[in-house]
Formats: sequence, structure tokens, C-alpha cells
Amino acid sequence: MPSPKIFGIVLAGGEGKRLMPLTEDRAKPAVPFAGGYRLIDFALSNLINSGLRQVVVLTQYKSHSLDRHISQTWRLTGMLNAYVASVPAQQRLGKRWFSGSADAIYQSLNLIRDEKPDIVVVVGADHVYRMDFRPMIEAHIDNRAGVSVAGIRQPIALADQFGVIETDPANPQRIAAFHEKPKSPVGLADAPHEVLASMGNYVFDADVLMDAVVRDSDNPESSHDMGGDIVPDFVRKGEAFVYDMKRNIVPGSTDRDRDYWRDVGTIESFFDAHQDLISALPVFNLYNGDWPIYSQQLNSPPAKFVRDAEGHNGDVIDSIVSLGSVISGSHIERSVLGPWVVVESASITDAVVFERTTVGPGATVRRAILDKDVVVAPGAQVGVDHDADRARGFTVTETGITVVGKGAIVEA
Repeated sequence: MPSPKIFGIVLAGGEGKRLMPLTEDRAKPAVPFAGGYRLIDFALSNLINSGLRQVVVLTQYKSHSLDRHISQTWRLTGMLNAYVASVPAQQRLGKRWFSGSADAIYQSLNLIRDEKPDIVVVVGADHVYRMDFRPMIEAHIDNRAGVSVAGIRQPIALADQFGVIETDPANPQRIAAFHEKPKSPVGLADAPHEVLASMGNYVFDADVLMDAVVRDSDNPESSHDMGGDIVPDFVRKGEAFVYDMKRNIVPGSTDRDRDYWRDVGTIESFFDAHQDLISALPVFNLYNGDWPIYSQQLNSPPAKFVRDAEGHNGDVIDSIVSLGSVISGSHIERSVLGPWVVVESASITDAVVFERTTVGPGATVRRAILDKDVVVAPGAQVGVDHDADRARGFTVTETGITVVGKGAIVEA
């Protein structure tokens, strides 16, 4: 029996309002992450590493930098009909934008009809994780499922942040109910302190997916959302199955990082995900050569660490420093610095710094996120006095993370 033809769809059309101001001028999947990556690189790397070779990315809001990143970075060989293609909202069905993730697929059904796949894998564009989709596809075929939903085990205390999957006691792979952000969740039978949260990754037979989104488009009561409308419809019919990520073994993974998954939809979760990268034994390991995370390889020199003008040494502790950066006599701790960052005789602690940002002599940055092209003037402070940060128009979250928008100048 020939192997099924598999097609990938990455949903990248969301606004990302909760990540403002990082999404003020870019789509959420285009937000830089871990120095040299974009958020979308994790979803695309998982699909490519899983053997998919025809992948489309459905974009919509502020998509220029995302479209450019895909076109410049994700080049596969056309000789084998291999591609990652960015597809903006085309308004094929009238002068309207996508009204939800299911509607995005409905308005893009021509892509599936042209490629004629057997199986369609649908994933979100803004989660940080590693996943091998091949065993999930095999389980989908074996179960003869209408839809298979990837589920990740999460602490029951966090259940109100996710769509939670309740399984059938007689068949733990069948979804009995799907609860959106439940207030009184029930724990798993084999782990009462945990729930199965939907990862927003789905596997469909192609004809089943097309039929589902067409029927959904005719329902005036629908919000046209994959998790909110399409999956519950399959649950009601008894045709929805879950693939527990606990079963997923990614090459090169360890017990410490195997089940890692983060929805970086808020400033807090975005910041915390960076903190997960920088310990000696990180809970998410960027250095797994058996399952690489691909991105654009910048034509840049190595990072450089030198004494400052007065001959003082610097130190860099539990941090990531990207290509092209120059650190001169500075203290960097528990931080992630993007490409071409310049730090001169300054102190940066618990921070995420995007590309081409400059931090001048005597400056202090604490518990902050600095977007690209920010200039922190000599002696200036970020994250030290939250009232002063707010007075300068910077975002300060409830947990005390200061966010400085793209191109801002921070005066002393």
C-alpha cells in the first residue's frame, strides 16, 4: 500500500493582541524568539522534520515581515514539488477577511484541491515545542478518526487557560468531551493532578476536513474556529480522537525536555519561555542536533566579548548571545540577546533583547524585553523604576516585565 500524501497547513493569521507592543508592527508568528529564530520556525521545523514537503502558511494581519521571512528562509527544492509557501487572505469568496481559523481553511480550499492530499495536518504558528507528527498520523489512520487532536499534559491548576480534552474511559484515545477553559476540571485517570490540553494541532483526512469547513461556513451560529467549532462537532459525533504527546518520542530528546510545549501568547509566557532556554540543563534544549530548529542563517560574524575602554572585564552568566553581538565590559545574566546587539559597560539581568539594540555605558536593564533597534542611552534605566517606565510610555505587565517597543530611545 503506498504511503499517504500529506499536506501541511500552518494557521498564521491571528492578531496577537496579548503580545502588544511586540505585535504592533508584525504578525505574532514573526515575533523573534531565542535570539535567531521567529516563532513560526518551531511549527515549520516540526513539520519538515516529520517528512512533510508541501506546506502552506495562511497569513493575514501585518504579514510583511512574516511573508519575507518565509520566502527568504524556507526554500525547499521545487524539483521534488517541495515548498513552504506563504498564502495571504485572498478574498476568493467575497470582500472579507478570515473570520476564524476554520474560515481561513474554508477560504483556502483551492490549495487542498490543487494538491490532492490524502491527509492534512493543521497546526498553529506560535507555539514553542518539538513534535514528530508521524506517529500521530499513524494513530489517526489506525483509529479511522474524523479528527485527531494533539493533547499535552498540563497541571490541573492551569486548566482554565486551555481547551481541555476529556477522554472516554472505555477508550482513552477517543474524546468524550471538549471543555473550553473549564473552571472545575477533572484530572486524568492515570494522573489526577493533570489534564490533557489541546495543542492546537490536528490531523484530518483531506475530504473530511473539506466537508467540515464547508458545513461550518453555512452555520450562522458558528464562530468558525477550529478548536471552538470544528473539533466539538466531531466530538458530538464520536469521531474525535486524541493523541497524547506523552507517547511522542522526538529523536535526540531527553526526559527533561521531551514533553515541553508553551503557548507564548502573553508577555509573561513569552518571557518565561526564554528563561526556560538558558539554564545549564534547559527544559527546552535548542541544541538537539537530531531534531534541529531551522531558521534564517544570518551572514554575520561570531559574537565577541571584550574589555571596555577602561580595561574592565565583563561577565556573561546563564545567557544566550547571538551572532554579530559585541559585549564590552558588561554584566549579562539570565538573558537572551539577539543578533547584532551592542552592550557597552552596562548591566543586563533577566532580559530579552531583540536584534540591533544598543545599550550604552552605565545603563541598567532588568526584567525587560527590548524590541529591535532600541537605543538605551548611557546611564539610562529600564525595569528599575516601573512608574518611570510607564511615564515614558513603555508597557509594564502585572508581574513587572517592562516592554520597550521597536526603535524607541530610552534617555537617562
